[in-house]
Amino acid sequence: MTYVTPSLKSVEFAFLFGGGSSVNAKIGFGLLVAVLAIASLGLFLQGTPTGQVALATGQEKITIGAIQPLTGSAASVGQGARAAIELAVEEINAKGGINGKRLEVLIEDSKCDATAASTAAKKLIEIDNVPVIIGGLCSGETIAVAPFAEKAKVVLFSNCSSNPKISGLGDFVFRDFPSDSFQGKIAAELAFNKLNARKVAVFSCQTDYCAGIREVFKEEFSKIGGAIVADELFDQQTNDVRTQLLKIKETNPDLVYFLAYSAEAAVGIRQAKELGLEKPMLGADAWDDPALWSTVGNAGEGAMYTAVFSPKNEKFMEALALKVGKGNETLYCSGQAFDAVKIIADAMRQCGTESSCIKNALYKLQDYKGISGTISFDKNGDLATANYAIKIVKNGTAEEYRG
Repeated sequence: MTYVTPSLKSVEFAFLFGGGSSVNAKIGFGLLVAVLAIASLGLFLQGTPTGQVALATGQEKITIGAIQPLTGSAASVGQGARAAIELAVEEINAKGGINGKRLEVLIEDSKCDATAASTAAKKLIEIDNVPVIIGGLCSGETIAVAPFAEKAKVVLFSNCSSNPKISGLGDFVFRDFPSDSFQGKIAAELAFNKLNARKVAVFSCQTDYCAGIREVFKEEFSKIGGAIVADELFDQQTNDVRTQLLKIKETNPDLVYFLAYSAEAAVGIRQAKELGLEKPMLGADAWDDPALWSTVGNAGEGAMYTAVFSPKNEKFMEALALKVGKGNETLYCSGQAFDAVKIIADAMRQCGTESSCIKNALYKLQDYKGISGTISFDKNGDLATANYAIKIVKNGTAEEYRG
C-alpha cells in the first residue's frame, strides 16, 4: 500500500554510473574477477572510464562536510548514508568533478546526538570552512546544528530529519526527507481506517524525531474518533522498557504505536514478546532497517510501519551492498544522502563555493529526478510533496502491505 500526497507527480528516472576501468594484465585472476564485478556496476575504481574525464591525484578540490551517525542507536542507517555519499562522490569525480575540481566530503560522526552533532558541525564550519554540510540524519542533530549553520551562512542539507520544527529553522536549512506532518497523519489514518484500531497506546522515545511524529499522530488519531489509552516515553539507548510495556499491557489497547530508532525498537519488540503483550505493533520509518528484523527474529513477525517510498533502483542497491554488506543495504536515508550530494554538486557548478548562491539555487530546484524520488523544495526548504509506503514484516523480512 502506498500513500502519496495529492500533488506528487509520477517518478521516472534512470540511475547511470560510468563505464569500466582498464586493468593491468598482471593482476591475479581472483582480483580481476572482483574488479570486473564492481566495474559492471559502473563504479569508478582507477584509470579513465569510457567517455569520462579522469582527475589527477593532485587536482584542485572542492570540500564539503557531512554529519552522520556512524556509531550509536542509528549507526546502521548512518553507515548506509555514508556509503551513499561515497558513491555519489565517486560518480561525480568519475565524470570530471565540479568544473574540473575533485569533490571531497569530510564525514564526521554525529552519533544521533545533539551535542556530538554540534561539535562536529562547529569543526566543519570553523576549521574546515565548508560551505555545505550534508546532515544531520537524526532530527535532534539538525535542530541543534541549524543555528550555527544559519549564522555562518552554511547550507545545512538533511537527508533524513523529519521533525516538523525543522521547517522554520532558517533560510539555509533544507531536507530531501519529508516532514512528519505527513507521516503522523498517514499512520493515524492507517491505524483507524485499515487496522480498525479504536484504542491505541503510544510508546515513544524521548528524541526530537519521535516527538514530532508522536504529537501529529495523537492529534490526528483523536480527531478522527480514536482514543489514546496510554502515552509512555523512554530514554534513547535504553536496555529495559519493561515497566512502560507493563503499563501499556494493562490498558488493553487495540494497537501499540511504537516510535523508536532501530536499536531501541529491537529492545522493545523483544521485551513485549517476553511479557506477553500480544498486540499489533505499528512503527515509523526508522524501522525501515533490515538489521532490526534480523535482530528480533520471530518477535517481529506481523509488525507494520510507515516508510518513505523510494522507487526501486537495483543498480544503486547493488552498489550500496558492496559497501555495507549484502542484506544491510536500504534506501532509507541513503537514497536521500546520494541525492543531496548530487544536487549540491549541480548547484556548485553554477555557484562554486558561494553558499548564498548555492542556497538560492536549491530554492529554484524543480522536479529533480533522484534515487529517492522527484525533488522540489518549498519556501521552507522542505520537500514539496511526500510519498509513503506501508510495510509488514513476514518471515524476518519487510515487504509492502497490500491490505
